[in-house]
Parts: sequence; C-alpha cells; structure tokens
Amino acid sequence: MQLADLRSTADRIRAAIATHVVGQNDTVDLLLTALFAGGHVLLEGPPGTAKTLLAQCFARTLDLQFGRVQFTPDLMPGDILGSNLFNFQTSAFALTKGPIFCDILLADEINRTPPKTQAALLEAMQERGVTLDGKRHVLSPRFTVIATQNPIEQQGAYPLPEAQLDRFLFKHILSYPSVAEETRIVAEHGTRPSNRATPAIEQVFTQDALTAAVDLAAQTRLPEEVVNYVVRIVRATREGNIFELGASPRAAAMLASAARARAALDGRDYVIPDDVKALAAPALRHRVILSPTAEIEGRTTDAALKTIIDQTEAPR
Repeated sequence: MQLADLRSTADRIRAAIATHVVGQNDTVDLLLTALFAGGHVLLEGPPGTAKTLLAQCFARTLDLQFGRVQFTPDLMPGDILGSNLFNFQTSAFALTKGPIFCDILLADEINRTPPKTQAALLEAMQERGVTLDGKRHVLSPRFTVIATQNPIEQQGAYPLPEAQLDRFLFKHILSYPSVAEETRIVAEHGTRPSNRATPAIEQVFTQDALTAAVDLAAQTRLPEEVVNYVVRIVRATREGNIFELGASPRAAAMLASAARARAALDGRDYVIPDDVKALAAPALRHRVILSPTAEIEGRTTDAALKTIIDQTEAPR
C-alpha cells in the first residue's frame, strides 16, 4: 500500500460512516488519527449525539471487533477485565474474558463509575495488556478505547483523575448538529427504536491491510523544526499564570505521534506545522488545568490554548 492509497482508503472510511452517522466528520477524523497513532479518545457531549453508533460503525468499516461497557456506580473491575472461574468439568480455573478483550472498546459514561473501576482501564490503555491473578494477558495490538462522558450530569459522577486523563490521546467536545444535519437525521432515522436494526456498513479495511497501513504511517518523517514547534507549544502551557498545571512531556510525544498519523492519512510522508495546529487543542485540553486567576477572569481552556497556538510561531 502506498500513501496515496491510504488517503483514498481514509476517504472511503469517512464516506461509509457518513451514510449512517450525520455531522460527525471531525470526530471520525480524530478516531482515525488516534487508531493510527495508537491512542485512545475521550468524547464529551450530550446524550443522543450518536456516540455509540459512531463507535460501532467505525469498528465495522475496519473489520475490528467491537466491545461495549456501560459504566455504572456498581460496576466492578472484573466486569471489564474478566476473571478466572473454576471449571468443574476440568477441575481447573479457566479465564472468562471480559469485554476489554476486543479491538474497539466503547467505555460509555466512564465518569459514572468509581475510581477503582476506572483504574482498571489504566494498564490496558497504556500497556495493551491486563493482569489477572498474577498472570498477564496481551490485548489486541489495535486495542483502542473510545470513552464517553456527559458534561451536564454532575450528581453521581466521578471526574477522571489526571493520571487517567493523560492516557487519552484526544479529548473531543461533541456539539449538537446543525439545523440541516438535524433535519436529515429526523428524516432518515425518525422511526421507532424497535424498528431500527443495527445498520450494515461497508467494510473498507481488512485487519491485515490495516496493520500494513499503520506500519506505513509509522514511517512518516517528523522534521526537526516541527519537533521544536511541538515542544514550544507544550512548554508554553507551563509558563505564565494561565495554567495551574501545564502539559507534560508525554503530551508532547503523543501530539507528535498524532501529527505523523494525520500526515499519513492525508497522503504525505512528512509532517507539516498545520498537522500540529489541527491536533493541538484536542491533544492538550484534558492535560492542562486553568489557574484560579484565569478562571476568575472568565477564561476557558480552549480559548487559552488557542492563544498559545496562535502566538507560537510556526516554522516556515
């Protein structure tokens, strides 16, 4: 596969998903970028914005196994990871795999479950493996978490700690569709839920082809001047009095990795500053904390990041 083929294939994936999910083009682009960069995505938005349908369609177009966990206050780590159960027929313990043993895991309303259960995802997200009863089990090399959270419901919610947030490559803010998009949604999907079957969708990639494409994207060149540009943006979040907590060196490395994936999906074998600019906000917004002074002044995280990105000179 050549980079030009990868770009056309990415266009086919977007088109296939768009036949079932209306108005989420930016989200699809971030999911593709995260998959090729080996990262995870946190989606924040109101209910009813097709987050679950989007994750299902995304997995199917790529021939990936889909799993889903509905996070609730009584969810236990074993409900996600699985457990070793005694088999009376064999007189031995056997692993009963949890839903985490898949390629694309939808962690629905992740902030509705206690920190102990949230932490069960940490090792899997970082190491792509889990440990059960002292034995390590390797997950799929394409294992990707798409987590969702509702920004409105605060009662009964458990905000993700910084260590957990840092495991996500992107945090994407979902908004309601435009008037035209919502009109199309109602016209095409305005049926009783019981009458709606899970949609059939074109399978664009096979798993072997996806592996080859990811390996090809990993060869994308990252020029030194772009590396310096990434570092300057990230370091700027630690300077001044806008942020109480700035982005870490891990954030810089993950932003650079995401920029390489974006370049490859655009059919280029080299990264340009525009790749970094396009991904800086979703890659950093969950890794910084506004200072009390900035909050009193009415600043928002996204506005502060935009100021930093705009004021950081890009290489020519």
